[in-house]
Amino acid sequence: MTTDSADNQGVLRLLEAVLFASAEPLGVDVLQQQLGKGVDVAALLAELQEHYVQHGVNLIEIDGQWSFRTAPDLATLMKITRRPRRKLPRAAAEVLAMIAYHQPVTRAEIESIRGVETSKGTLDILLELGWIRPGKRRETPGRPLNWHTTSEFLSHFNIASLEDLPGLEDLKAAGLLDTRLVLGDIAREQDVPDSALPDEDDDFAAWVKEDADDKAAAE
Repeated sequence: MTTDSADNQGVLRLLEAVLFASAEPLGVDVLQQQLGKGVDVAALLAELQEHYVQHGVNLIEIDGQWSFRTAPDLATLMKITRRPRRKLPRAAAEVLAMIAYHQPVTRAEIESIRGVETSKGTLDILLELGWIRPGKRRETPGRPLNWHTTSEFLSHFNIASLEDLPGLEDLKAAGLLDTRLVLGDIAREQDVPDSALPDEDDDFAAWVKEDADDKAAAE
């Protein structure tokens, strides 16, 4: 790792330590506060990122947030033991996909496309996971909220930006159709039984494809 001076080396080490110690990805503004005024955070991040290219962990940037991640080529070799967790209910997966691909979108618009009412509990699940957020209200009768996905959503699915959302053939690889999606210990009465999810997943895949085909035809 090359630096111009001992002082720069110290700041670079501090940046490395801050990123390593943080449980969440950090933005440039937060890092600037940690390192102090007059420090070229962007240049230091670029230098640190280059240094870690060939390491077991890489420094990556997703939606303006920086964090260390396991090198992609080592991902299949990593084994982490966790306690079993609940699967994401089909309704929540559908609503998440609708928001991701149609945002900004209102609850009424989601219900219109899905053809069924969206319960508040479904939105609560996605809000507790930190994957969606309310936006500005529409200037229409009732002033409904617009819904958007969050940086946490992009980070969880390892997507750099909304422009990089996967196509239909990549949805399962990205996790949007993966029955292994989890909720931690969040419990909801309207959850679909776990035993029913694998069969419903095929129905959901067909629904997403039909919706995307309709959108493409409209364009």
